[in-house]
Amino acid sequence: MTTETGLQDMMHGSIFVLLKRFVEGTYDYSTWVRLLEKVGVEHSSYQMQGMYPTDELFAIVHQASEDTGISAYELMEQYGEFLVPDLLLVYKKYIKPEWRTYEMLLNTEESMHGAVKKEDSRTSPPKLLVTKQGENRLIIDYYSKRRMCGVAVGIIKGIAKYYGETDMVTVTRMSDPYAERVQILVDFNR
Repeated sequence: MTTETGLQDMMHGSIFVLLKRFVEGTYDYSTWVRLLEKVGVEHSSYQMQGMYPTDELFAIVHQASEDTGISAYELMEQYGEFLVPDLLLVYKKYIKPEWRTYEMLLNTEESMHGAVKKEDSRTSPPKLLVTKQGENRLIIDYYSKRRMCGVAVGIIKGIAKYYGETDMVTVTRMSDPYAERVQILVDFNR
């Protein structure tokens, strides 16, 4: 993936380290090693604070999709859900204890993505515009040239799971999952 400036798009190492944990936890270590071999990744490991080509992430996910028969979108959604406990642990100082799913989503762009950028200026999380539509509905406009909406949907579901609110939160993707702008509807059945 090349950016508008002609430079290769790079992604923070934490995303790769957690992808490795996701693959190993869902499958096993040898699956991770085989995926890297098949896509031609030659370095032996990813480092938490490193920066790596975004294309490597997509290559790994697409190879995993081919090997498992699970769509790349669905794998990205599962991965997003898997990320939540680690993300909430790392960024807990930016989260108010009284928040639940609704408040987390309302404050993600300012609190969480702001924190991510503050912690490491090399990062470029997606842009989220969260709009209240009454007390029981949020509309999330996801913007990213990386087109990783599946991760965002998975994170939303993972937040609901983390707070024990899975039965009261419905997440509906309203547009093409591979677009730069994807609208996600989140209903709260309180």
